[in-house]
Amino acid sequence: VQLQAFGGGLVQAGGSLRLSCAASGFTLGAYAIAWFRQAPGKEREGVSCIGSSGGFTYYADSVKGRFTISRDNAKNTVYLQMNSLKPEDTAVYYCAASRRCDLYGMDYWGKGTLVTVSS
Repeated sequence: VQLQAFGGGLVQAGGSLRLSCAASGFTLGAYAIAWFRQAPGKEREGVSCIGSSGGFTYYADSVKGRFTISRDNAKNTVYLQMNSLKPEDTAVYYCAASRRCDLYGMDYWGKGTLVTVSS
């Protein structure tokens, strides 16, 4: 089971990025996928989660209205569209998988991708 987050980069405040979480070795469509982030010196934060069918979504208050999570099970990929980015969104972003959206109990973790938002 492998997950890989990619799509990070450097963007100016107010800009957009789309992160992708790709899976290999298992069918992503059977799992809920969550995005987390960790900024230097801060605790890891659960940002968003989507249920296996896409019918359930969760957003942290800090990103609600700016980030959108979606999935394309045919492509074995989950996306995090990030708009109106702020410097405080700067962090390493990770995706994780589990049978349901349980931000305290995700089973599989991928390597992160760095998002840097300049002011």
